[in-house]
Amino acid sequence: MALPPLQLPTVGKAAPAFTTVNQSGEKVALTGLKGKRVVLYFYPKAMTPGCTTQACGIRDTQAEFKKRNAVVLGISPDAPSRLEKFIEKQSLNFDLLSDEDHKIAEKYGVWALKKFMGKEYVGIHRLTFIIDEKGKLVHIMEKVKTKSHHDDVLEILDNL
Repeated sequence: MALPPLQLPTVGKAAPAFTTVNQSGEKVALTGLKGKRVVLYFYPKAMTPGCTTQACGIRDTQAEFKKRNAVVLGISPDAPSRLEKFIEKQSLNFDLLSDEDHKIAEKYGVWALKKFMGKEYVGIHRLTFIIDEKGKLVHIMEKVKTKSHHDDVLEILDNL
């Protein structure tokens, strides 16, 4: 059985608004980031191999994101305490957001049916959303390669 397509927000419209907490329990709202480009990337679980590779690539190129007026936010269903451990273990230099009830993932259409080793289950799809300085969704990256994610996003930012 084919999986239904993801129900993603529309590029060119306002990005779905959200408020949640980061690894330190501090509130983070999309509206509070106006004036900056926002790279919002959804990942399944902190401290897993692919997610670690992806996060470390962003960590190592953080200066390049800053040069492009971009704030990178990783978001997963993990609790803030797990996110804090992930940041400490990998020396991450950007915020990770907690979406324990997956409400934000649902708004962005990435909480959906997945298939792995013949089993179907509902979970997070690894996608990246790029939001402009005014809060408009300008790009959706549906094919994410964890090893080159940071370079791929920087290239997209340069071409927007």
